[in-house]
This record gives sequence, C-alpha cells and structure tokens, in this order.
Amino acid sequence: MPLTMISNLGAAINRNIEYFGRFTLFCLQSIRWFFLDLFNRRRWSLIWPQMYEVGTKSIPVICLTGSFIGMVMAVELFEQFQAFGQESRLGGIIDMSVVRHLGPVLAAIMLAGRVGGAFAAEIGTMAVTEQVDALRVMGASPVGYLVVPRVLACLVMIPIMTIFSDLLGIFGAWVITVGFNHVTNADYWAYSAQFVQMWDLSTGLLKSLFFGLAIGWICCYKGFHCEAGAKGVGRATTDAFVTSFVAIIVLNFFLAKFSKDLYYFIYGHNDVPMLGMNAWESTLRHML
Repeated sequence: MPLTMISNLGAAINRNIEYFGRFTLFCLQSIRWFFLDLFNRRRWSLIWPQMYEVGTKSIPVICLTGSFIGMVMAVELFEQFQAFGQESRLGGIIDMSVVRHLGPVLAAIMLAGRVGGAFAAEIGTMAVTEQVDALRVMGASPVGYLVVPRVLACLVMIPIMTIFSDLLGIFGAWVITVGFNHVTNADYWAYSAQFVQMWDLSTGLLKSLFFGLAIGWICCYKGFHCEAGAKGVGRATTDAFVTSFVAIIVLNFFLAKFSKDLYYFIYGHNDVPMLGMNAWESTLRHML
C-alpha cells in the first residue's frame, strides 16, 4: 500500500511537470510568433476584433461590478470608521484598496469568465473539428493565427478595463459615502488624493498586465489541448476559468509582495511619499 501511494504520487508529479513544460513551450511559441509576425499587417488586422470582444463588450459588466464593489465597501466599513470618528477618511481607504487590489483582480476575474471561457471554447471547438489541423495544412501557424491576437488583446485591454473598474469603484464609494452617509464632498476627495499615490495606480496597472497574459495564455492553451467531443470542450472551458482564477489570485499575492518590497527598496521604511500622514493613517495604509 505505501509503495502504491508513492508510485501514484510520483506519477502525479511527473504529469504536472510535463504539463508545466508543455505550457511553457506553448507560451514561448506564442512569443516567437509575435516577433516573427511583428510587421505582418494581416496578423495585426486579426487583433482589432479580439480587442473589441475583450474590451468594448466587457465595459458594461466591468462598470457594474466595480461600482457595486465600491458601494458595498462603503456600506460595510462606514460604521467601523464612524466608531473611531474617522468616517471622513473612509473614501481614501476605499479608493486606495480599489486601485491597488480590488480593481485589477475583479476586472481580471470578470474577463476570465466572460472572455477566457470563450477563447477556450472557440479554440477547443476548432481543435475537435480539425480546423486547427487544416490551418497547419494550409501553411499557417495556429499559434500565430489564433493565440497571438487573443493574448495581445488581453494584454492591451485588461489594463484599460482595470481603469474602468477603478473609476466606477471610486464613484460607487463616493455615492454611498457622500450621498447617504453625509461625509462632506471636500473631505472625501481630499483624503482620496492624500491616500492614493501614483505608486498605487502603477502597481494596479502592472498587475493587470500579468493578469492579461495569464488569462490569454491559459485559456488558449486549454482550448488547444482539450479532449475530443462536446464533453472535452466543456471541460476545457471550465478548466480555463478555474485555472485562470487561481493564477490571478496567486499572481496577486506575489506581485503585491514584490511591489511592497520594491517600494521599501526605493523609498525606505520612512514612507517618504506619505509625509504629512499621521500614525493612524500610515498604519491603515500598511494594513491595506
């Protein structure tokens, strides 16, 4: 029995290593074909429809999600801040958390579900019906034709969608905080400007670039390597979203840790960009 368990564990480890190796080669192939087709106008013409699918069609759901997240945070946190007499600073805390973490993560997760699943289903259906093989027969690269435009569309449009998510999250928090909780408009925007720095915005947008690459590569890979039949396509679509979701959460942790370490490396632990903040505000900033 122990030998069987060890054998099964070893087989599982080998499968995962093989899976990771194939995925890495897939990503490297897409990078290679991007540079090979860099000056190919026909390839660039394939990107615009994908950007429309990834970006323009996603604006309503991104805006709706972002605005309600901001409103929920304002509703839930107001009483806690009011208990300490710090309700005027609520807008700054919410806006900072939206820009640094919630905006990029929520935008990426929504796009992974709306767009990533479609990528996996489309390419999976083409693989099952041998359309991918037909591209190879005609001398076209399936990776260059199908994967590169989708990955580039995610890379370009997800940061833009993140900006929409940030803006609507801030607006939603403003509506509840100022309109219903009677915090003055001047206090809301004054503390938002004090708490939210350019570093926070840059960190959120940098995260969204990595999220876009992860969604594009993972979902296209799942479509390329789906099993035969309708069941295989459905399973690939589900796996694409689940794997993308896990990758976004894991990447968010490591990128948050990296950005904090880089911040300390550049500015030190004296919080140079945050001069003028009292100890209470600085503590809240570190908590977020």
